[in-house]
Order: sequence, then C-alpha cells, then structure tokens
Amino acid sequence: MIARIWHGITPAEKANEYLEFLQKRAIPDYERVNGCLKITILHRIEEEIAHFETLTFWTSEEAIKKFAGSEVLKAKYYPEDQDFLLEFEEHVRHYKVTKK
Repeated sequence: MIARIWHGITPAEKANEYLEFLQKRAIPDYERVNGCLKITILHRIEEEIAHFETLTFWTSEEAIKKFAGSEVLKAKYYPEDQDFLLEFEEHVRHYKVTKK
C-alpha cells in the first residue's frame, strides 16, 4: 500500500469554501479510481493561512497512475484551484505503508 500526501495553502478566509470544493470535486475524482482505498483531508488555520494535507491510500503505483498520470510524484491540480490556492507545490510525497 502507498500513502500519497499533497499539501496546499489558501487564505484562511477561503478555507471553508475550499473544503467544500474538495468534497464536491476532488474527493469524487479520487473515488472514481479503482485502487484508491481511503481519502483523508486534514486542515488547520495558522494566522492568515489555511494548510491542507490530502492523504490518500492506494493499492499500487499503477493505481496512482490512473489518477495522477505517468509522473506519479507530480501534484495534480484542478482549474478551480486557481481561485483558492496561494502556491502550487510541484510534487507530492509517497510513503510505503507497513503494517505489523
């Protein structure tokens, strides 16, 4: 299993609106891909900035390719992100998930 972590930031005043966008647009996009096991969105507000971490779990790198394309470590963005995000980080992080 692979954990894929994406980080993004918005102005704090847009945090709720961005969460709504993620629930309506991004989460269904993840869910449509066979091999996406779980989606967790974390967020916190730090002064004027809202930080978002999207943590997804995948069966394999092949499943991630169906979502993100051949460059699996490249972040995937939606056109609507232009209305919210202050930066566009180029890459995500992947971790192998180890269970006992």
